[in-house]
Amino acid sequence: MSREPLIRCREISKRFGGTVALDRVSLEIQRGELRAIVGENGAGKSTLMKILSGVLMPDQGELFVRGKPVQFQSPLEAQQAGISIIHQELNLVEELSVAANVFLGREERRWGWLRQRAMVDHCRQVLRRLHCHVDPRTPVGQLRVGDQQLVEIARALAFQAEVLIMDEPTSALTEAETQRLFEVIGQLRRQGVTILYISHKMDEVFRLADCITVLRDGRHVATCPREETSPEQITRLMVGREVSLQWTKTARSPGPVVLEVQGLSLPWVQVPGKWRLRDISIQVRRGEVLGIAGLMGAGRTELLECLFGAAPVEPQGKIVLEGRPVRFRHPGEAVAAGMALVCEDRKRLGLFAHMSVADNILMCTLQEALRVGLLSAAQEKQLAHQAIRQLGIRTPGTEAPVASLSGGNQQKCILARWLRTQPRVLLLDDPTRGVDVGAKAELYRLIDQLCCQGLAIVLTSSELPELMALSDRIVVLSQGRITARFNRDEFSQEAILAAATRGSGQESGG
Repeated sequence: MSREPLIRCREISKRFGGTVALDRVSLEIQRGELRAIVGENGAGKSTLMKILSGVLMPDQGELFVRGKPVQFQSPLEAQQAGISIIHQELNLVEELSVAANVFLGREERRWGWLRQRAMVDHCRQVLRRLHCHVDPRTPVGQLRVGDQQLVEIARALAFQAEVLIMDEPTSALTEAETQRLFEVIGQLRRQGVTILYISHKMDEVFRLADCITVLRDGRHVATCPREETSPEQITRLMVGREVSLQWTKTARSPGPVVLEVQGLSLPWVQVPGKWRLRDISIQVRRGEVLGIAGLMGAGRTELLECLFGAAPVEPQGKIVLEGRPVRFRHPGEAVAAGMALVCEDRKRLGLFAHMSVADNILMCTLQEALRVGLLSAAQEKQLAHQAIRQLGIRTPGTEAPVASLSGGNQQKCILARWLRTQPRVLLLDDPTRGVDVGAKAELYRLIDQLCCQGLAIVLTSSELPELMALSDRIVVLSQGRITARFNRDEFSQEAILAAATRGSGQESGG
């Protein structure tokens, strides 16, 4: 006799205008299991999870919890039924304390007065379950991202969640924070919590999941026990075609030095006397990828911002571009000199979300679409089409909203925008963050192609295997200083991680 599933979805469908986000999806989740939900961006994963957590209502279909039909009208109703979601973009109020965030919207009161001490004590007990030693009275904005994630989990547990939905929970975590999260997930499972886990990272999925559910184009393609499948098979199901998870770059012959940085230092505005970057010296050659490794907070993004004239204060030191000293006071000056930057935060800093694909691609080169001083719609369309073909951007058309595209295709639009400026140096800050495995392979090939065409590329990545696969040389940062340098034949995850955790001591490496 089969067990009654804890959650059962039957023929769930959801539309947004003319777009079908979910098409008659049916699946069952057993009590106590960890179910991975995978698929390309736009496959329907987040939409399904939002329906399960009461953020959205389905257009049709039925949802059962513990065998009983439910129709959640809000996240509060889902939480009362034991289902909580932790979104990829954490939903915390940074100015409030940890305890205030954990009990936000359901504060403990007596005679109309807040029971502050009781909430702090209760919060401390919940955090103890997670082996988190943060003071409940600390403002959330002062915590590292990994601790903020645990506060989100504590909020769900304080609501007595039986089902915890995690949407890309490690996307902004360091290696150490990721390992701690995995330990917490193990504890939650031993306590009987059912976990739905959305991730693009196959190593995480195959480490954690009991079963893997694959969605593609809004449809349920397959559900496979982890031990009966493989990363290659799951990837094939996700994208509907063969995608190699292994990637080999083209042999490269780097040319002359294009960019040289000498003794670059960046003061820490919020902490007088401290430095975000200190005495950074690097060279980047034509036709090579220089990788920048380091844990979160090591200074990777700050280095790229300095090179692009986007630092909060003017850095010290010397930047030489094609043999000429430069000092950029604004990103516009950097672009004019031949620099381009693809930001880490695509949605906040890279996209014009309310504009079309064509507008996003042509934003920096609109003058090329001018005819007798006026913008030519026909010329705009032609130029956008050229970029779409060149980069293989999958879009319904040039006028489609860029927000309607998958993460990988949005990233290609941003790349297309900068490539139209004909840069000499391309700065890529974690360019595949939040991008599915199929789109990653395409971006890898594109980066390799650009490098072979002679572009000098500086690349950061939160995924060390990716950085090692794409780079010719790697410089490691820790606490704003270079702690090691490696040539390609010296790459190893162990050596790079050791340098990344070394602190700001003596530099080593090749």
